[in-house]
Amino acid sequence: MKIAPIIDALESAAARGSTLRYRLVHTGQHYDRAMSGAFFEQLGIPEPDINLEAGSGTQAEQTAAIMTRYEKLLLDRPCALCIVVGDVTSTMACAITARKLQIPVAHVEGGIRSGDWTMPEEINRVVTDSVTNWFFTTSETANANLRRAGVADDRIFFVGNTMIDTLLKQRTRLRPPPVWGDLALRPADYFVLTLHRPANVDRATQLRALLDAIVEGARGHKVIFPVHPRTRKQIDANGGAAAWPGLHLIEPLGYLEFNYLVERAKAVITDSGGITEETTVLRVPCLTLRDNTERPETVDIGTNELVGTDPARLKPHLERLFDGQWKKGGIPEKWDGCAGQRIVEVLEVLGDGGAIAGASVRR
Repeated sequence: MKIAPIIDALESAAARGSTLRYRLVHTGQHYDRAMSGAFFEQLGIPEPDINLEAGSGTQAEQTAAIMTRYEKLLLDRPCALCIVVGDVTSTMACAITARKLQIPVAHVEGGIRSGDWTMPEEINRVVTDSVTNWFFTTSETANANLRRAGVADDRIFFVGNTMIDTLLKQRTRLRPPPVWGDLALRPADYFVLTLHRPANVDRATQLRALLDAIVEGARGHKVIFPVHPRTRKQIDANGGAAAWPGLHLIEPLGYLEFNYLVERAKAVITDSGGITEETTVLRVPCLTLRDNTERPETVDIGTNELVGTDPARLKPHLERLFDGQWKKGGIPEKWDGCAGQRIVEVLEVLGDGGAIAGASVRR
C-alpha cells in the first residue's frame, strides 16, 4: 500500500526521461498470499525483482534472516540508495544492513512515534530513523519528532501519505466481498472490527472482555471481523463466534474488499494505526482500542478517537456514535494523493545534486 504510489511515480518519471531506476525487493516477512501476494495483484505492483524469502519466526530470527539475505544481495548487486517504508521488521533490518555497507537510506513514513516502547514497531521506528539519511514524512508532527531528535531540516521532506495515495487511486475500484451479499449488509448498518495487537488478543480474559463490550455496544448491529488465524484460535477456545451473537468471523480480505466494507461501515473498531488513516480520509468514525497512537493527526484532525484498552471505556464512545454526536473530521495536510510524486521529485533533485551516487540499479 505504501510502495505502490512510489513505483507508479518512478514509472511515470522514467517515461518522461528520468534516469532514476529501481528494483523491488520483497523480504518475505509477510509471506501469506492473502496478506501479501493478493495486494500486489490488486494494487498493480509488479512482481518483486527479488524475494529474500525470510519467512516467519521470532523477531530476532526474522531480523537476522532479512539482514543476512539482504546483505548478500547488496554485496552481489549494490545499489545507490535503499528506500524503506513503514515500521515493520523489514524496515529496520534493511536500513541497518544498507548503512553498514555505506549505502544511504531514505525512510518513507519517517518520524512517527507512539512513545510506547512495548510496541515492536516503535523500536523499529526509532532504530530506523537513527540511521536514516533522508526522511519522507506524513505530518508536521513527524517533522517535529525528528527535529527534537536532532535531525536537520534539509534531511526532512514533508511529502504526505503514500497509503492515502493508494486509497484515493483505488477508491473507484473497491468491490464487495462475499460477506456483503451473504449477510445482506447495508451501508451504515454494521461495524468493521480488526484486532491484532498482543495486548488485546493474546490474553483470553482481555479478548473476551473486549468482544463482550463491542457486541453489547453495537446494539444488535452486525460486527464483521476479518480475523487472523492466531486470533481465531483464541476465540474458538472461548466458545467460538457463537458466544457473541452478531459477531461474524471472516477470512482476511484483500485491499479492495476490506476498504469497501470500511467505507460503508457505521464505524470501525480497531487497534491498527494504518486503518485510522484510511477511515479519516473516508470520513468513517473510528474507535481505536489503544492507549496511544503514532498518528495523532487522525485524532486531532480526523475521525478517530482513542478509546484505550479498558473495555469499559468503549460504551460511552459508542453511545456518542449512536446519538449522532461523532465529530465530522477533516483531511490532514498533503493527504491528497500526490505523496509518491513528491517523493520521486525529491529523489531526482538528490540524484542531480550528487547526493545519491554509486552503483546503478537494474530492473
